[in-house]
Amino acid sequence: MVAMAAVAAVMRWRLLLALSAAGLGALGVPQPPNILLLLMDDMGWGDLGVYGEPSRETPNLDRMAAEGMLFPNFYTANPLCSPSRAALLTGRLPIRNGFYTTNGQARNAYTPQEVVGGIPDTELLLPKLLKKAGYVSKIVGKWHLGHRPQFHPLRHGFDEWFGSPNCHFGPYDNRARPNIPVYRDWEMVGRFYEEFPIDLKTGEANLTQIYLQEALDFIKRQQAAQRPFFLYWAIDATHAPVYASKPFLGTSQRGRYGDAVREIDDSVGKILTLLQDLKITKDTFVFFTSDNGAALISAPKQGGSNGPFLCGKQTTFEGGMREPAIVWWPGHIATGQVSHQLGSIMDLFTTSLSLAGLEPPSDRVIDGLDLLPSMLQGQLVDRPIFYYRGNTLMAVTLGQYKAHFWTWTNSWEEFKQGIDFCPGQNVSGVTTHTQEEHTKLPLVFHLGRDPGEKYPLSFASTEYLDVLRRITPVVQQHQEALVPGQPQLNVCNQAVMNWTPPGCEKLGKCLTPPESVPKKCFWPH
Repeated sequence: MVAMAAVAAVMRWRLLLALSAAGLGALGVPQPPNILLLLMDDMGWGDLGVYGEPSRETPNLDRMAAEGMLFPNFYTANPLCSPSRAALLTGRLPIRNGFYTTNGQARNAYTPQEVVGGIPDTELLLPKLLKKAGYVSKIVGKWHLGHRPQFHPLRHGFDEWFGSPNCHFGPYDNRARPNIPVYRDWEMVGRFYEEFPIDLKTGEANLTQIYLQEALDFIKRQQAAQRPFFLYWAIDATHAPVYASKPFLGTSQRGRYGDAVREIDDSVGKILTLLQDLKITKDTFVFFTSDNGAALISAPKQGGSNGPFLCGKQTTFEGGMREPAIVWWPGHIATGQVSHQLGSIMDLFTTSLSLAGLEPPSDRVIDGLDLLPSMLQGQLVDRPIFYYRGNTLMAVTLGQYKAHFWTWTNSWEEFKQGIDFCPGQNVSGVTTHTQEEHTKLPLVFHLGRDPGEKYPLSFASTEYLDVLRRITPVVQQHQEALVPGQPQLNVCNQAVMNWTPPGCEKLGKCLTPPESVPKKCFWPH
């Protein structure tokens, strides 16, 4: 009876949302809730006090978790910035939405200024779909889904944008290579290191404060107009080179990276306080997470912590893919909850549509699940998590078991030059510097007993054989039905930047090239 009542309550809520989306707010039917997605950049699972970070310097995020729900088993769709953001906004794996490359097996790729690809017009992004329910949408911060005009956020459903098409790399000399632009809607209002200064020596930058004010102003305006809003707050202070404003510099026990985290925590606190002051907490759904694991290549001064998990950003080990995740919705989600649902960043797409009373598109495969039953009723759904690196399915998790079909960290050439995605974490036969295939005999780990992926199950054990019997058909079904999208991240065109490194003129492809390509021709990856 209790379960039936809970289902009936959800159905009534959905009906109210649907009526609201039809424009019946004037008749006393409540509007669908506002949606705030707070996406961090390279923030690790172990960076928050609530996840065990010992300095306990994130009181606002810890309070957010205490007043809401924690997801300790929440994953991104790719261990790199651009593909994970494309997955969030489309609800689809990067292999489906085109945010991958076929230049080399298991090669990561993203969208620096030189890449000519971006989010395809055929993809339906969350803000465009939310318009059907009357939402006004804004992105604050990093877009990273293509820099050319046809890929602009306002062409894909957002009504407002303040931020940049890329990360705050630089500074460049503005002769051979210009600094990265910052936009307000369609207008370029300056560039990083110029109108928006970042002091690489001290780490001082006022960007987080600017992004905070953009968020606060947007919330106030939409509340005053009584319009439901979607705010995608995609800030990048924790991406190297990390930065913080002057009041936060030198205040953390964790150095400059900790300073950046402390300012983010303070900013989230101010956003939640504004919602409380406006008395719209019951009408506002807030979700906090990160785009990929901490960049251990930048640690310890410029990178975060992935807690007990193996490796970090760029890899499909747990440290690269498992993210901090907190949902806060007072009056709907009971305080102090922990959900052990396997969650994905793509679920934010489907869950947001459900909040708006909308159905996901039926003409394409949607990989995201609706998490509202988990959040509101405590339901757990048995679902796989697929770990892709570029065009290659590297691993899958089902329940507490993870099977690796391919393992590697990065090439020997990069590793010998000091590029290490797993510093201090060498696991023999696992953290390899060559691509090792395990498709016939996957390496299987029990993540509950072995979150660090150090002790693979014995191939001869009954447990291993039972796991293989469960996972094999799931993977086969996924691969047989998969229709890859047109790869968007294959081609660089240096002409768009009016800059080509000497000796690289004939190279038309980008990201991590084969070892035969000169190091000077590498693009960030």
